[in-house]
Amino acid sequence: MSTKPWSRVTVIAAATAALVIPLPGVAQGEPGGQPPKVHDFQAEHGAKPDLDNRRGSVAPPTTLSRSAAASIATIRWNSLGTPAVISGSAPLAEGLDADPERAARAYLKANENLFGLSGEAVDALEKIAANPIGDGYAVLLRQKFGDLPAGVDGQVVVGVKGGKVLHVTSTLSRSSEAPPAARLTEQQALEIAARDGGIDLATASVKKATATAVPAPDGTHNAFQITLIGGGEGEPAAYTTHVDAVSGEILTRENLVDHHSAPDDPRWKAFTANPPADYSSTDTRVTWCSKTGPGCAVVGADPATGKAWDVDHTTDTPTNTSVGNAAKTVENRASGDAFSVGTRSNVATPSREYVYPWTNKWYTAKCDPASLDQPGEADLEAAISNLHVMHNRMHDWSYRLGFTETAWNMQNDNGERGGLGGDPEQGNAQAGARVLSVRDNANQITGPDGVAPITNMYMWQPIAGSFYSPCVDGDYDMSVIGHEYTHAISGRMIGGPNAGWSGAQAGAMNESTSDLFAMEYLSEYGFRPAGDTPYVTGGYVTGDKKAGIRNYDMSDSPLNYSDIAYDIVGQQVHADGEIWSATQYDVRKGFLQKYGQGTPARQKACADGTTPLGECPGNRRWAQVSFDALLLMATGAVSYVDHRDALLAADAIRFGGANQAIMWRAFAEHGLGQGAASVGANDPDPTPSFVDPSGKNGKIQLKPLLDAKDAALRLYVGDYEGRVVPVADTDPATPLGDTVEMTPGLYDFVVAGNGFGHTRVKFAVLPGLKLPLPLAIPKNLASAALGATATGDGVNQAKLIDETEATNWASLTGPVKGKGVTVDLAGTKPEKIRRVQVSAMLRPPAATDPADPGTQNRFSALRAFEVLACDATKKDCSSPASFSVVYTSPSNAFDTRRPRPRGADLVIESFKIPTTTATHLTLRAVSTQCTGNPVYAGEQDADPNSATDCATASPARDHLRAAEFQAFTR
Repeated sequence: MSTKPWSRVTVIAAATAALVIPLPGVAQGEPGGQPPKVHDFQAEHGAKPDLDNRRGSVAPPTTLSRSAAASIATIRWNSLGTPAVISGSAPLAEGLDADPERAARAYLKANENLFGLSGEAVDALEKIAANPIGDGYAVLLRQKFGDLPAGVDGQVVVGVKGGKVLHVTSTLSRSSEAPPAARLTEQQALEIAARDGGIDLATASVKKATATAVPAPDGTHNAFQITLIGGGEGEPAAYTTHVDAVSGEILTRENLVDHHSAPDDPRWKAFTANPPADYSSTDTRVTWCSKTGPGCAVVGADPATGKAWDVDHTTDTPTNTSVGNAAKTVENRASGDAFSVGTRSNVATPSREYVYPWTNKWYTAKCDPASLDQPGEADLEAAISNLHVMHNRMHDWSYRLGFTETAWNMQNDNGERGGLGGDPEQGNAQAGARVLSVRDNANQITGPDGVAPITNMYMWQPIAGSFYSPCVDGDYDMSVIGHEYTHAISGRMIGGPNAGWSGAQAGAMNESTSDLFAMEYLSEYGFRPAGDTPYVTGGYVTGDKKAGIRNYDMSDSPLNYSDIAYDIVGQQVHADGEIWSATQYDVRKGFLQKYGQGTPARQKACADGTTPLGECPGNRRWAQVSFDALLLMATGAVSYVDHRDALLAADAIRFGGANQAIMWRAFAEHGLGQGAASVGANDPDPTPSFVDPSGKNGKIQLKPLLDAKDAALRLYVGDYEGRVVPVADTDPATPLGDTVEMTPGLYDFVVAGNGFGHTRVKFAVLPGLKLPLPLAIPKNLASAALGATATGDGVNQAKLIDETEATNWASLTGPVKGKGVTVDLAGTKPEKIRRVQVSAMLRPPAATDPADPGTQNRFSALRAFEVLACDATKKDCSSPASFSVVYTSPSNAFDTRRPRPRGADLVIESFKIPTTTATHLTLRAVSTQCTGNPVYAGEQDADPNSATDCATASPARDHLRAAEFQAFTR
């Protein structure tokens, strides 16, 4: 766990005239260190990361006036010396004007020393929006510096209700001075941004330059905001970059790719959630219409105008194609460029019957590319129509929850309702189908308001040593399509019209929010996606009904805030996003327990907006608060703690704080309790807290016993140890202490310590009690800390006995069977070994490790093994012939499923072995996931251009990795 400076201070009501405030650490925008932000559906590829090159920080005021301390509030500071977040259990100000904008400005004027803005500067703030949140509003104001508007930061969101200020977030600068004059031209700035992003400026599909100002700790910069969408075949590239108009330096970079007379009653055939989960060719599509009528299963139309999904709002006439006001849907098979948009829409007859045959051809043809050119074209027109319907469904549902024109939604024509328009969702059906390297994914590319977003739905296919999905078309899985569309929802609503999520924790919540909103849409309408539960994302396209594309079903996840960076690829947005999903699932569950599930009819009426929110079930109230919270964050560079506070504030504004207790309980259960803290949006080691400020907590105290009596043991909440933050320890050299306070419940823990390996514990925390946690843990005789040594095949043998899953041993030359490591056990006398523990966990890429650089392939993880033993008092243990096999694991000791191995399947396991007297043990591989797992074996498709057998067609066949080998006498 890293040591971090505090960036928070609690302001309390005080009788004194001023409060002294400690200087903060940088709360956001730390340069460097964050992993690539590639927000496509499942990718673990590289991309240019979000970047903020502004360094340093402006000290906030050292004192606060009495007015600023008039209520209990928590302040976290940004690097510009103004509050990043101000929140509290009581209003921050009262008795203000009933008009939300005037109230917001009055609050800022009354707190000049807090924000550094004079009354004149507050009056000069540009009103961007006042979006309603129930009876309250999220008022977004933006600074101008001279004649230039702020291009990034320089914003404040004030949550107001009835003359009260309840929540504030800001990226305001304490200075509004005009920046130096520009020296570069727009073209020069475009060229600089293009070089930085690796984009060919000549072929870029979008290239937009806007003169802006960028506030920074060292002063305000004159800058060009450059939005580029382009690239070529292969991985997407799209960025909004701020280029210093004086020096040409890159100030900030945001990755925009979020990686997956005619009749007046048109009709579409589309699936409600996905085709049959058993992949049969039964056509279960239903008919969607714009008006209720015979044969119509579902009615859908633009919420603001009531117009059908194929109407051009500028002419008020149908297009007779899959082009409408909210979505333009086309095929884009021939292009591997994620940013191009095809031209072939599914042109229909004047009847406007968008009903096309669906034969499940890609599946029945087993991914044979010849099917793309056979009659029916692998159901291409059905795919276009299905994708068009699904995008419109998400548009209409999210509109009723607040993703309207003033919240910068995506529409061609906004009427007079606000926003820029000209940016309907552009959907590419069967994108890149003719390019073999474009498979098994989906992505969403979302630029600022007014720039049309692009989504790509790809074909899915098994690929050796990479991904093992069924042969299906992503255009039919609503959990994937809804996920991608939500990237645009959240990316537009958070931080105002010109910025999106930025940073590792922010990117993780971006992915999670997409999973959550796609799930919620389907749930409210009673549509059941493929999966063992309704809370699985991508169950159809991946073929895995248990967890889909993720590590966990969000309704059955052990993850908490201490687990940031737990996955085998380290701090990664998809895996870390599951922490937020698990948390939000339990917040949502709390709402359901309080307000009920409701009947299917009531759920649908609430989703359609025909029933008042106050009469809706708990999940609808949760969804509304989740949308509201996005509008309350003035920047997308947020941590989980920031988003938690925005949700609490949204409840205070929307529901008068009626749900604070149930929300805090769920947050505390997942490590986001009262004391949780993070240094900005990129912190890989945030401080977890399991304390519920509104409940009665309990405490547990570590009590090492027997062999472990004086041991330095660490306590981790959940299932993971590697790269995870402990919550207590018995090491006097750390500040943690041996006691942790937690909200009551039954918890899973991992206890680890040098010389004692890993131990899993289940223990109940009881309200109001401090209980000892007895830990009579045996010594790990295969511990380097106790003197054990390791030799054998491959590299990094010592990392097999270092008692952390954050490192591993590797053999990089095949064949893997028979490769092993011999451990000379601790001590000098033979020991009776009765149990071993083995971990097949991988670690993130480590280019700095000269012995094992680069990426670790998931399929190289150990699957089955043998344990061999030798007693040096009886034999020469330097000779392999002296060892005999004492244990052979099951062939699926580390069992994994399609579509690929997951870290959750590879964590340390305990194996009982026959009692064996030994001074030396050998861990010897029988197989890896690549060479021994039948689900990754053989040819699984009919594509002559693609091999699928991992053991023969993947380089992973020669790679072997394991993280831990531990040995115990009991």
